[in-house]
Amino acid sequence: MACIGITNSHHSGAMGLPVRALAAEGLVALAFTNSPAAMPVAGGRRPLLGTNPVAAAFPRRGAPPLVIDLALSAVARGRIAQAAQAGAPIPEGWALDAAGRPTTDARAALDGAMLPLGGPKGALLAMVVELLCVALTGAAFGFEADSFFAPEGNRPRLGQALLVVDPGALAGRAAFLERVEALVSAMLAEDGVRLPGARRDDLAARAAREGIELPAALLEALRALAGELRAAA
Repeated sequence: MACIGITNSHHSGAMGLPVRALAAEGLVALAFTNSPAAMPVAGGRRPLLGTNPVAAAFPRRGAPPLVIDLALSAVARGRIAQAAQAGAPIPEGWALDAAGRPTTDARAALDGAMLPLGGPKGALLAMVVELLCVALTGAAFGFEADSFFAPEGNRPRLGQALLVVDPGALAGRAAFLERVEALVSAMLAEDGVRLPGARRDDLAARAAREGIELPAALLEALRALAGELRAAA
């Protein structure tokens, strides 16, 4: 069993990627990261906690690993940003405005706070992630961190924690794999159930075959940025 802590860090990308790579080597892996403040604590109104993603991956017998990857906010901030750009409302329960009031105004939500997944329980899980990633590593809490979106640059000084377990050291690899498949079989026996990560894997396979569509404005911005990087080089 190994525990790894990272400090003075930045945006860590999709947390499912490193755990998936470890599960492909036959290991159970859990990953946590804190992020700049976006959510209130239970009973609070101002942002103190990040959306604080959690990921876990479990190897399987003769099949891709099970990969679970989720943020602890009710919805990804990107969906609120998309609604704001489109001038569209957001559902109740997604966010608070700057005064701490529930809002369906996407622009007001961006100036306020996102709400946690599952209410107070999600806020408590986000607190667990903050403590794992910060108290163990000396990194900055979400409310101390710079925003990822500051145009003048940023240094959020975040933390990540990674826990890796060799299942062969406990019940044994054969018993572990049998227990995983028992749960998978029970899940798939019910119509309409899909395994975590299945939709993501299907979309990745389709993108590899067919490519992806980008909005014209985004494609133009990427080309402009690539031109700036070439010029700087």
